Amino acid sequence: MPTLSVITVSQLNSYVKAILETDNNLSAVFVVGEISNLKRYNSGGHLYFSLKDNKSILKAVMFAGNTQKLQFEPMDGMRVVVSGRVSCYEVSGQYQLYVDNIQPDGLGSVYLAFEQLKSKLMNEGLFNQDVKKPIPKYPSKIGVITSESGAVIHDIQTVAERRFPICKIILYPVEVQGKNAPLKIIEGIKYFNSTDKVDTIILGRGGGSAEDLWAFNDENLARAIFDSNVPIISAVGHETDFTICDFVADMRAATPSVAAESALPEKESILNALDDYSLRMKNIINSKIKYAFEDIYRVEADLKKSTPSKRINDYDKILNNLVDRLSKSFKNSIERFQKKHELLLTRLNSSDVREILKKGFSLIFLEGQKLKNVENLKENSKITIAMTDGIIECEIKNITKIKSI
Repeated sequence: MPTLSVITVSQLNSYVKAILETDNNLSAVFVVGEISNLKRYNSGGHLYFSLKDNKSILKAVMFAGNTQKLQFEPMDGMRVVVSGRVSCYEVSGQYQLYVDNIQPDGLGSVYLAFEQLKSKLMNEGLFNQDVKKPIPKYPSKIGVITSESGAVIHDIQTVAERRFPICKIILYPVEVQGKNAPLKIIEGIKYFNSTDKVDTIILGRGGGSAEDLWAFNDENLARAIFDSNVPIISAVGHETDFTICDFVADMRAATPSVAAESALPEKESILNALDDYSLRMKNIINSKIKYAFEDIYRVEADLKKSTPSKRINDYDKILNNLVDRLSKSFKNSIERFQKKHELLLTRLNSSDVREILKKGFSLIFLEGQKLKNVENLKENSKITIAMTDGIIECEIKNITKIKSI
């Protein structure tokens, strides 16, 4: 008969722990269950909770190094799949699951994180319509935050040249995907709010997968958009794509081109409005002149009824002074309006390519793209020169670079 030895509680718990940790079946397990009694110690710290089903409960712990990798916030009552190892906590003799990862059961963590952040910011009022800033009607400068190599900036510049060429488009180049993208975009928003102030900011990116667009679901970026003093138009992804930035921005556009059209007035509409304004001003001035002369006639009639010569002379002086003042005032008003009208017409016409060509300038194209310098030209390259009365096809024979003037 074997001899039985007496051991301590600590020795027994240590022995049980060793057995659990040497069992390969318990070193990497996946367990599905419902979270209960969830407790978190400090922000981003350890998680202590239980997993339960309709028959049993299992204690679990997830340490801070792993909790910081979670893309969503675990909650009581949430059904999840956890992975980890089984061991024993020697102090209490409690066997428990040491969790490495948690995933929602039947719902992706990325989607869940999106919905949780969306609900959080909505409850804080960041999506409310009454806090959104209006987009200026006649901007002088628009800031664009996007990739310098994508089609977004080209589309916006094309719309600007067509609709309102006197508005300056300023690019702040950033990464539009990846872990560093939110910080770079936030820096761009701060730049346009302080260093190089603009009237409107367009935040743009082409289409992509949910992972490609994830940078625009960043909480810090959403708060930077909300805190911006400059109104922001979000043009991220395709028309069917929605990001947190779309909800918090002052306006959401389906594409970058639509964003530019929303931010810029149309030149022809402005000219038509000026014509209407000119006509209204003329009618108002004519009406005032008519009423002024009616007053004069009425005063003259009153004077004729008055016999004292002094009163007649006094009224005559008043009438002459009134006529003189009215004439000068109306003349000055008309001249000021005409000068403003002519100045604006001159500025708009000076941006017209056809007017520039009439002055003796030409436009040079290489493979359909306008050339500003000889950087991309090579000998024997074929170019197209557009002049005011025709188009010339040429072949480059020699290229001589000169220093910029």
